[in-house]
Amino acid sequence: MREQKESLCTPKTISLLSPLGKIQVSGCENGVHTIQILMDVAPAERSGEPPLSCCVVNGGPAETGPELRRCVEWLRAYFNQPSSAETLLPPPPAFHHPALSADTFTSRVLHVLMKDVKMGETVSYKRLAEMAGNPAAARAVGGAMRRNPIPLIIPCHRVISSSGQSGPYMGGRGDHLKQWLLAHERRREEG
Repeated sequence: MREQKESLCTPKTISLLSPLGKIQVSGCENGVHTIQILMDVAPAERSGEPPLSCCVVNGGPAETGPELRRCVEWLRAYFNQPSSAETLLPPPPAFHHPALSADTFTSRVLHVLMKDVKMGETVSYKRLAEMAGNPAAARAVGGAMRRNPIPLIIPCHRVISSSGQSGPYMGGRGDHLKQWLLAHERRREEG
């Protein structure tokens, strides 16, 4: 993950329209604080191409910092270029959230997930616990996924059960979104 600059934290929020519905990105000059998938409308059937170009800035401050702009660029590339390889995505923005800067199991799991589980791949909760250095902590990995403040960029949708079932996403409310994201990434790999 990129180094964080230390300066006064003045959070700003922008809204984006995406194939998943509205997404809110919050951050400051130091980095992105959160990405929230709002699910403000019932998602349409997602077959073929997304119903709209993502990510269209839908609202928020006219003046955004470089890390919020970088986050929007990353999300646009992620949704609009399904045939490009993950290596062609812009670099992710810096993050500025305590869950990602603390020396905790959650932080370690989220960093390992982002660094080691590539586009189109999945990993089990158990395997991710092993990769993060605690093979007996599969349930704690589930807790880390629930606390992930930066979904999509930190790809918690790629974490599945050992049985191969996708498992819950967004507390079970976004299971259909997880399926869509995994299919979207597979299309990228095939493209």
